[in-house]
Amino acid sequence: MVWDSRLAAWLERPGAKSYDLADLVHDVLGEAMPQADPNQLVPDTESISPATVAWFLHRLVAAQRESLPGTSETVLAEIDLPTAPVLALMQRTGITVDRSALDALNAELGETTTRLAEQAFAEIGREVNLGSPKQLQEVLFDELGMPKTRATKTGYSTDAAALADLQEAHPHPFLGLLLQHRDATKLRQIVETLTTAIGPDGRIHTTYDQTGTTTGRISSTDPNLQNIPVRTEVGHRIRAAFTASEGFESLLTADYSQIEMRIMAHLSGDEGLIEAFRSGEDLHRFVGARIFAVDPADVTSEMRTKVKAMSYGLAYGLSAFGLSKQLRIDTAEAKQLMSDYFARFGAVRDYLRSVVAQAKDDGYTETIFGRRRPFPDLKSPNRVLRENAERQALNAPIQGSAADIMKIAMVDVAADMQRDALRSRLLLQVHDELVFEVAPGEREALEAIVRARMGAAADLAVPLDVQVGVGRDWNEAAH
Repeated sequence: MVWDSRLAAWLERPGAKSYDLADLVHDVLGEAMPQADPNQLVPDTESISPATVAWFLHRLVAAQRESLPGTSETVLAEIDLPTAPVLALMQRTGITVDRSALDALNAELGETTTRLAEQAFAEIGREVNLGSPKQLQEVLFDELGMPKTRATKTGYSTDAAALADLQEAHPHPFLGLLLQHRDATKLRQIVETLTTAIGPDGRIHTTYDQTGTTTGRISSTDPNLQNIPVRTEVGHRIRAAFTASEGFESLLTADYSQIEMRIMAHLSGDEGLIEAFRSGEDLHRFVGARIFAVDPADVTSEMRTKVKAMSYGLAYGLSAFGLSKQLRIDTAEAKQLMSDYFARFGAVRDYLRSVVAQAKDDGYTETIFGRRRPFPDLKSPNRVLRENAERQALNAPIQGSAADIMKIAMVDVAADMQRDALRSRLLLQVHDELVFEVAPGEREALEAIVRARMGAAADLAVPLDVQVGVGRDWNEAAH
């Protein structure tokens, strides 16, 4: 069997700081690879030869084969290794980006940040560095006398969450303008990063890393295409700059609808959730009808919002306090909402309890396909570390299973496209979405492959719903 020592090490220790060969040799074999000092003009140690690298690698792989758990070796062979060449081809292909559209957006955001800064300065009668925590502390807590946020080593927090809470409880024009300025600045940085990443071929070639997360999800760097906002106007305009290239008729997007909740229904075996997905009715409306004891047609948008926040929040260990903050409701109401939810979807409650209990016994969680994630801190005497590990363990099987399903789908779709000699290309993988470039006359054939393979990537108790959209650019192809 083909082997990848980096992927194998990541599967065994997904939270390690490094998977470089020298570090793996040290950690697994207990030996030090000779390495030349890059800071020396004439290194005392000669660069290691390819033969020596091969010798270390041969022994490292043998040791990994012995230590890697059986299920992890199966995941390596059947999921992660087959995914690697698909990602490599996607990186080489890249995606066409309209530089002029990003330049225009960057200029607009620059004007916006300048205007917001001037308005903020007018509110306090002087200019300050809006990016300086020290100066912001002086303005907010000394000059404006606003209630202090949580204490930090350098004073009081001025991070986004703390200031958003402060603005909610004690609104002030300066603070509102500051938050808007931060949002615009962050968006401008995203646009500038994307523009810089456009290659001579007019395409962005992001780097995909399978070892960049602890959950099994694929990460994207240089540039990160997974931090582009989805639901904002600026986010839509950024995505509109990603276009089909010359010789291709459109982009096709395909993503999994509510995949984590579907996995939750499968793993918990909750008949109520399973019925909701099998009926084809809107999930949150269905759940809302059960919780609030009304007909689905009478579930208001406010009810639906509460149910949606809770359904996803439960899978991430959201507490009643956290739910109350997120929905801006009283903690008592949040507790009652959770109580009513579990009264009607008891198997979900039982499953969530069992996940953490099982992880404490085993020392790890496991996905549907056998991907393991160790949680040594579940037995830590430190309460903060232990509770943090419990929250992560709660969602690890769900997030990890979603990651496995997406990788299986990518591999199967790519294989079918190659089998049918399609000229269409798989360009991007972002969260639960795939983006394709459609060659002339191949839309129907490509869509058929995508729907079939993504829909059959896992045999769950509920169907995997795949949503497809087509357009000349990424935004237009949204669905």
